[in-house]
Amino acid sequence: MKKILMLAFVMSLATFCRAADTSTDATTDRLAMAGQVINQVMSAPDKGIPQEVLDHAKCIAVVPHMIKGGFIFGAEGGRGVATCRTANGWSAPAFFAITGGSWGLQIGVEGVDLVMIVQNEKGMQQLLSSKFQLGADASAAAGPVGRHASADTDWKMNAEILTYSRAKGAFAGLDLSGSAVRRDDDSMNAVYGAEVGTRAVLAGNVPPSPQAQPFLDAVSNAKTEAAAR
Repeated sequence: MKKILMLAFVMSLATFCRAADTSTDATTDRLAMAGQVINQVMSAPDKGIPQEVLDHAKCIAVVPHMIKGGFIFGAEGGRGVATCRTANGWSAPAFFAITGGSWGLQIGVEGVDLVMIVQNEKGMQQLLSSKFQLGADASAAAGPVGRHASADTDWKMNAEILTYSRAKGAFAGLDLSGSAVRRDDDSMNAVYGAEVGTRAVLAGNVPPSPQAQPFLDAVSNAKTEAAAR
């Protein structure tokens, strides 16, 4: 019975995610919301992403309002945007989806903002590959929160990707090991066309659209705000 309930919930969650973002209007909304998440996260002086983490970041990915919920078990799913550091600044955003699940006694559905910081070349290569699993293909860990993180070097040595969550105004590190990240074909095709791949976008070979600017500005300004704290 548990397996049947789990399958039904995951299928409904996947259907919701597929239906949520299939047009350019939807991707524009997602870019705007992702920018808002970054701005809100960094507006709390002692509760944001530490400056050292941002300085060390290869890529930044945001899933605004990821759906987490369950009946008997837990599951999550959502669609996000990512940008990587290039020689000419932050790249045009690539679109991705994240899905996963974990057993646990819980009932209800909750929207959670997710932020992922890719910390090194290996993690960046996984993001460029268009499909990988957190904790298997790329090591992931809950990221440090606060004004500075230099005193604790574990975050730099032990994980390719640092993950954070924001729910009901609270911001904290989040362990998403086991979740799968893949290319969001619908959104990528709507914005760039079927012939453009994730690697080309995140490598800086594709110019960003005007709709992407609020998100890219938020990422750029996050470093400035962190440095000023």
